[in-house]
Amino acid sequence: MGYVYVVGAGPGAPDLITVRGQRLLDAADVLIYAGSLVNPALVASSPAAEKYDSWGMSLEELVTVMAGAVAEGKTVVRLHSGDPSLYGAVVEQMAELEARGIEVEVVPGVSSLFGAAAALKTQLTLRGVSDSVILTRPAGATLAKDQIAEFSRLGTTMVVFLGTEHLEAVVDRLECPPETPAAVVYHATWPDELVVRGTVADIAPKARAAGIEKTALIVIGGVVDSTRSSFSRSHLYQ
Repeated sequence: MGYVYVVGAGPGAPDLITVRGQRLLDAADVLIYAGSLVNPALVASSPAAEKYDSWGMSLEELVTVMAGAVAEGKTVVRLHSGDPSLYGAVVEQMAELEARGIEVEVVPGVSSLFGAAAALKTQLTLRGVSDSVILTRPAGATLAKDQIAEFSRLGTTMVVFLGTEHLEAVVDRLECPPETPAAVVYHATWPDELVVRGTVADIAPKARAAGIEKTALIVIGGVVDSTRSSFSRSHLYQ
């Protein structure tokens, strides 16, 4: 019996990894990281580890590397971008490891969702504007059907992951008013972070004009409104 530590790397800035996550990086003998999605500075901060870029590796290859290292008594860290629980494809890895008698400990990370909210200087839930947040993604190679149209009717904050490459198609399917505020946040917390604001009607051309093609979040809803004119005070400050 051994352990694999699944660690959330955070949204990009290397100092946004948790203290526990950094301690595990410092102690790692084997580090498997999520390619270009993880800041190279974090990978470099684990200098003693044997390193594997998981980009292009199959599930079987990943599990074989991890299980082999555990069998040798090594400390194994699987480093995911953001938080592993959001579009991290982590459960299938855990299932395979547990089937081999290997325990998994998950260390949460700061999601790019929260990095984007910080970049927008807003709350995802804001009294008088939105009390709920919908996290979703568009249909594609790994998802046959999505609920973007249905979700957009609810008038609440909606954050679309993995959708920037199909931004125009995502926006065309929205069924909220065209004047609804929207933003695209590229590389939240990275040095080249870029925020583009607009409305459902114009956010796609604005984002493309700024050169954003991928690695961004789409945020839709009144919380994106930079004027902050429509919210109500929290009961905390009445």
